[in-house]
Amino acid sequence: MDVRRESATSPPHRAELGSRALFRDLEVPVYLNHASVSPPSLAVRDAVTRTMDGYARRGMAWYSEEMDRRERVRGQLARLIGAQAPDLALVPNTSAGVMTVALCLPWQRGDKIVLFEGEFPTNITPWQQATRRHGLEIVWMQADSFRHDRAAALEQLEDQLRAGARLVAVSAVQFTTGQRMPLAEIGAMCRHHGSELFVDAIQAAGVVPLDVDSMCIDYLTAGSHKWLMAPEGLAGFYAAPQAAERLQPNVAAWLSHEEPFAFLTDGPGQLRYDRPIVPSARMAEAGTFNVLGTAGLEASLGLIEQLGVENIFNHVQAWHDAVEPGLVERGLESARMRDPGGRSGILSVRPADPHTTPAWAAALAERGVSCGSPDGWLRLSPHWPNALTEAEALFKAFDGAASALGV
Repeated sequence: MDVRRESATSPPHRAELGSRALFRDLEVPVYLNHASVSPPSLAVRDAVTRTMDGYARRGMAWYSEEMDRRERVRGQLARLIGAQAPDLALVPNTSAGVMTVALCLPWQRGDKIVLFEGEFPTNITPWQQATRRHGLEIVWMQADSFRHDRAAALEQLEDQLRAGARLVAVSAVQFTTGQRMPLAEIGAMCRHHGSELFVDAIQAAGVVPLDVDSMCIDYLTAGSHKWLMAPEGLAGFYAAPQAAERLQPNVAAWLSHEEPFAFLTDGPGQLRYDRPIVPSARMAEAGTFNVLGTAGLEASLGLIEQLGVENIFNHVQAWHDAVEPGLVERGLESARMRDPGGRSGILSVRPADPHTTPAWAAALAERGVSCGSPDGWLRLSPHWPNALTEAEALFKAFDGAASALGV
């Protein structure tokens, strides 16, 4: 058997908008929780199994297959966000991407970081630790202010940039309300005022179009297990070339060096500790990597590339269009923005009493609907496999939940 050829050939799986054919074991009738964890497709499961089988047959000889795959996946991620493959690294998770920048920028005491109330803690805690270590200043803004009055919020942000903010750290999509932040406007302002822009894109990559160049994004990271629909334990990390040059190698380890394998493959005299650190985002690829997650990510990105992110986004918006009016008629408040530019893969609604949201989520789960319930919102997050015809089952579940809860 030609194992190398088998590994390099794309599996015969085809994605189709609105079809769960590649999710035949998914037991939940209406799965609306991709903003939490996506179930693996048959393509992902097959890729992971083939990788395990490769190691089982060939042991260490299989490792070169995974190095080749890693390079392919960097290229896939680069295409997804409009970047170049050399500027992409694969890191263990979104937090690792945030920490790379927070720990490696050459901070000066008194530097200001703009953060947003309402963000997932992944994009808060590392900046707080950098502040503690380096004597920085955090400037807080309200993420929700961009949902209610975007122009005023952008003006407020620009005031902070004029005052000398060093960096703005923001999520591409807010995990509670699904608000898509105006990255292009924020990036342009940051570039104009000499500030840097860091983006946590875990709630966007794979469902919302992204382009790091046109959006003037300096750093971006996104985990694999949500809208990228791959296993947990992997993330892409992007640093623009000029931004990567500013990073100090404070998280570097043995794989961060140039020619890190030379002492293992090129004979004696190659075991050195003075090899230069890679001057790019790949400095963050410090040690042994998640080969199973990488195999799954290659497969899931292949399906996303088949469909196209723009087509996926439009499909998801059509799903939202089909269900939002009926939910509002049932007395739920929708967080979806009227401006299409502020929309994402998430449709969040909440009952009159947000404290009952966990009970609503539990009641819906009992009726075959899986959704999230972060911070008082019922978060519905369909992806490309969700059918537009799910609206009827969703409404039936909501009506049953309302009756059970006495609403």
